[in-house]
Amino acid sequence: MTNTITVVGIGAGDFDQLTIGVLRTLKNAPHLFLRTKEHPVVKDLENEGITFTSFDSIYESHDSFDEVYQEIVSTLFEKAKDQDIVYAVPGHPFVAERAVQLLIEGAKSHDIKIDVKGGQSFLDPIFNSLQIDPIEGFQLLDGTALDKSELKLTQHMLIAQVYDQFVASDVKLTLMEHLPDEHEVYIVTAAGSTLEKITKVPLYELDHDMTLSNLTTVYVPPVTKEEILYHQFESLRSIIATLRGPNGCPWDKKQTHQSLKPYLLEESYELLEAIDEEDDQHVVEELGDVLLQVMLHAQIGEDEGFFTIDDVIRTLSEKMIRRHPHVFGDVQAEDADEVLKNWNAIKQEEKQTKPNSLLDSIPKNLPGLMMAYQIQKKAGKVGFDWNDVAPMWEKVLEEIEEFKAESANEEPNENMLKEFGDVLFAFVNIARYYQLDPEVALQSTNQKFIRRFQFIEKRVKESNQAFEDYTLEELDQYWNEAKKNGL
Repeated sequence: MTNTITVVGIGAGDFDQLTIGVLRTLKNAPHLFLRTKEHPVVKDLENEGITFTSFDSIYESHDSFDEVYQEIVSTLFEKAKDQDIVYAVPGHPFVAERAVQLLIEGAKSHDIKIDVKGGQSFLDPIFNSLQIDPIEGFQLLDGTALDKSELKLTQHMLIAQVYDQFVASDVKLTLMEHLPDEHEVYIVTAAGSTLEKITKVPLYELDHDMTLSNLTTVYVPPVTKEEILYHQFESLRSIIATLRGPNGCPWDKKQTHQSLKPYLLEESYELLEAIDEEDDQHVVEELGDVLLQVMLHAQIGEDEGFFTIDDVIRTLSEKMIRRHPHVFGDVQAEDADEVLKNWNAIKQEEKQTKPNSLLDSIPKNLPGLMMAYQIQKKAGKVGFDWNDVAPMWEKVLEEIEEFKAESANEEPNENMLKEFGDVLFAFVNIARYYQLDPEVALQSTNQKFIRRFQFIEKRVKESNQAFEDYTLEELDQYWNEAKKNGL
């Protein structure tokens, strides 16, 4: 014969709020178990002569709530092997009661029937006490497992199971990632009972000397100040849509994918400069400028009815999961080289049609040095490459001699341009052999020249003379001084 665990909710308030059916079940229970005796009705139940076993001691013996719930469920299944039992929880069995869900999940494997009765949840009295209408949008969240990505700041937010100051501290820190320290929140305890208490506090005081219990819920009112939401993606999306909307900015409204191309390139290089400066605040600003370009292109796509930023994000998410089977699947990758090999193999499989050339995938608008690097890299993958640096150096010297011969008449011509390009291309091969990025190398030299030339400008200015008053040899002395100073 299959035994039954009957689960009842003892409500959120006082004894008088218990339903007749629930009270009858509690009185008739041959074996009654309470998740906790820290509840307004428990003293009245004892006065009624109702005996029970509580699980309060289990909370003290585990480090996580999940472990607590697992032990409660294991104990209940063990007790129900020989007899029918009743398990009573605060509020309603289906509101913020993880152990009830675990009972339902494990019932079949334990050959136990789970019969869930009613009970008033804490939601009704808390809506009444706070005088809020949930139809406006609300969230019910677990304070013991609060995830900042789940927070909907424009809705009524109820954070339950804020048992103690440790949980309250975690809740506070999570909320402070989105909200100002002074943002007002409410601590609601025993809503709907004679012990009800509602305290309004600034967020930073949420875990300061407050009386907290398993009847405590934190209420965060909807955010109405737009500037508090500026850090959220949807706010940015709305701003960009407004800029390109009917009453938006004339400049933004006239932009196209083509007209924005120079700005994306410019902002990307400014970001690279910020990274080289190792200036985090500058990096934040420049990343924002790059993101602005992405958002504008996505909004243009949406305005024209071809795609939205959702399509961009979905495509990227799918690609990242698909190309990282060693993270999201069961493929093994021991190091970065193996990851790259898998990436390229998956990328090749994704192509619907094979390109006419290995070089077709190289963007046509890459800067010259960067394109040369990619061309040689692609060709090298199929064996069109030297295995040793010696012939690369021979090629460099050969190209230099050809350029010198072509430039002997000192008149610029098309052949000189081609031969000089050959010299650069050959040097890129040397850089690639030594795993140096020629674009980064040249940028580094450019910055070094700027620093040293600006030092020369400073020294000339200090002398109260003009550049024209100096010989090249004298200016070169300043250059060497800058070099000696580590510039």
